[in-house]
Amino acid sequence: MSSIRSLLPQTIQVEMDDSIAVVHLNRPEKRNAIDLSIIHGLQTFFAGLDQNHIKGVVIAGRGDHFSSGLDLGELKESDAADGMMHSLDHHQAFRAMQFARVPVVSVLRGGVIGAGLELASATHLRVAEPSAYYALPEGQRGIFLGGGGSVRIARLLGVSRVTDMMMTGRTFNAEQGYQFGITQYLVGEGQGLTKGIEIAKRAASNSPLSNFAMIQALPRIIEMGPDEGLFTEALMTGIAQSSPDAKLRLAAFLEKRANKVVKE
Repeated sequence: MSSIRSLLPQTIQVEMDDSIAVVHLNRPEKRNAIDLSIIHGLQTFFAGLDQNHIKGVVIAGRGDHFSSGLDLGELKESDAADGMMHSLDHHQAFRAMQFARVPVVSVLRGGVIGAGLELASATHLRVAEPSAYYALPEGQRGIFLGGGGSVRIARLLGVSRVTDMMMTGRTFNAEQGYQFGITQYLVGEGQGLTKGIEIAKRAASNSPLSNFAMIQALPRIIEMGPDEGLFTEALMTGIAQSSPDAKLRLAAFLEKRANKVVKE
């Protein structure tokens, strides 16, 4: 872990909570606006992630905001080619997050705007505090989504809501974000990081191959036709249940040594 830390920029800080890596966006003076140092830091972190020591990741922002969006200063003098490459850098970082080998949870508070929402949408699970609010002000800035939001956020919210947010500047509060499916958990103010770590630890306790199937197969299956999707599902079923870990877990269940599913 120390070797990864030494390669990260100051805008990315990593702390460990047991086997969970807590990654902080560290530009509080800029409301954690996402610049290329953050993007390259995320790429470096996920490229060097050691599954033997890190079983889950939580991403949060220093200060009162998760992220105020893209650092527009980086676009001021860019031409079309620069803009495309800038977008592709974001795609690479967020794809590494979406298809990481371990569960990734984001903790959202304050502004979750533009590229900040694109980043959050690439994580597997999202926790929000009541202060969280969501915006896509691209139309007002003369730009367009560039971090995969036209794919990921549109799948979370639907094209019509994303169009509304971008075209009119409409924002959604934490409760609306929870109702519309941006987040899966809504907690009290100041409780987000604790909840995010708790969820990451719970997810990390699953069979690694089952988590791998959820992270790698589900987003691909949803893009397939029904026949291809069902065939891929069957393949992943066979692979997951053939692991030694799965056999031990199934035996524990059949022998009534495993915890039962209960209502929370």
